[in-house]
Amino acid sequence: MARKTNVPLVTVCVFVATFMTAIEGTIVTTAMPTIVGSLDGLEIMNWVFSVYLLTNAMMTPIYGKLADKVGRKPIFMLGILIFIIGSSLCGLSNTMLTLIIARAIQGIGAGAIMPVALTIIADMYTVEKRAQVLGFNNAAWGISSVLGPLAGGLIVDTIGWHWIFFINLPIGLVLLGLIYLFLQEEKVPRTAKRVDVVGTITLLVTLFSLLLGFQELENGVSVSVLFLFVIAILAFAIFLRAEKKAEDPIITLGLFKSPLFVAANLVAALVSGYLIGIDVYIPMWMQGVLGISAAIGGLALAPMSILWMAGSFLAGRWLSKFSEQRILLQGLTLVALGGFGLFFLPAYSNYNFFLVISAVIGLGFGITITTATVSVQSSVPPESLGVATSFNTLVRTIGQTVMVSVFGLIINQATAQGLAQKGFDSQSDLMNQLVNPQTAKELPQEMLTPLREILFSGLHRVFLTGLVMVAVAIAVVMLYQQKQKMKASNS
Repeated sequence: MARKTNVPLVTVCVFVATFMTAIEGTIVTTAMPTIVGSLDGLEIMNWVFSVYLLTNAMMTPIYGKLADKVGRKPIFMLGILIFIIGSSLCGLSNTMLTLIIARAIQGIGAGAIMPVALTIIADMYTVEKRAQVLGFNNAAWGISSVLGPLAGGLIVDTIGWHWIFFINLPIGLVLLGLIYLFLQEEKVPRTAKRVDVVGTITLLVTLFSLLLGFQELENGVSVSVLFLFVIAILAFAIFLRAEKKAEDPIITLGLFKSPLFVAANLVAALVSGYLIGIDVYIPMWMQGVLGISAAIGGLALAPMSILWMAGSFLAGRWLSKFSEQRILLQGLTLVALGGFGLFFLPAYSNYNFFLVISAVIGLGFGITITTATVSVQSSVPPESLGVATSFNTLVRTIGQTVMVSVFGLIINQATAQGLAQKGFDSQSDLMNQLVNPQTAKELPQEMLTPLREILFSGLHRVFLTGLVMVAVAIAVVMLYQQKQKMKASNS
């Protein structure tokens, strides 16, 4: 008698693995001052964060293809194994450079965990039930953004910064054992098709150049940024040619013939870009403008994580009753309502207003992201499920990477302009002092109000840009809806 997958246990393993990789992106933030003090290398500190995201994004589509060719189980286990090896090397690092290399290895492992986790969920659950399960899984990212910095501070203060990495080792080993024993899947038949080497290499070059270019863009437009974008465009052109000729392409271009696949991925990218603005700049508003501590400021996002799950449950129920485009429009409308509230909120608003807005936006995100993920998965044949899911994960990552740089550029320009207008030195460190409640206390009282007005003006522009992105997402869904109506009337 063939053994069956233990669905509840494997689901818990998927949640834990997702949370483990999600929190690794945020737990380092609190520990970084201590790490810099221990290893030096302040000038290359940002690479500890960016290289993890970069390698994670680059490897996502490759793992998605392998999950379809080889099977979900071996690729998921490989990702966890590489992740815990990278984590161990991070903990053993004695220089900033070795830590960055180890973080790159960590990111390579994490690149398998998220997309393959979503694919495993798609294999185990029906569409309605899947949306609810995805809600719990996606909430890991919101919860990690709140708990990560708190956990990082606690671990650093008690047992040392090395353990923010070492803690992944026992968790990862337990996950490997449980997945090996309790996830059962049919063997994927081997094919004699050639590996798409050219497509794989050019895709990696495209993603590396594009994402690195946008990360560098935060410091302003430069020759190196333009060079990286040119490389990305050339590599992408070669990639498209290679995919048309490849016997077994890394990303099947035929997937883009599905209007639902294209629309859902566009919505996911746009909404994910807005999400990173919420995650980064609401806490900055709390700390820099209201002078609230980092811990309390971060908790303003807690309702978003909780209501995200509720939104996913709603999406699960609605998917069996309504069309995808109708559900997406309802979710995006909630995001837009919360976004309008955030945009029109006065600088010194009561903290409770932020909790309400966070809840409304979280409900909208839960409905939108979950429906987009399920729509992408249901728009492709089963043999392309891994590639489709990983591509959806990739576009969400690209959306966040691109927009965190664009938002950074917007706020840097706004603050530089504001400092110059109010007679401050635009090259000074005043804004960095302001956004940290501890160092803000050292600023003269007469400077605090104008500096907070400057920061608020920059935040205003960021949230306006985010609202425009939500409006574009709504337009994409309405255009898809119109096409579906025209198709129905012609048939």
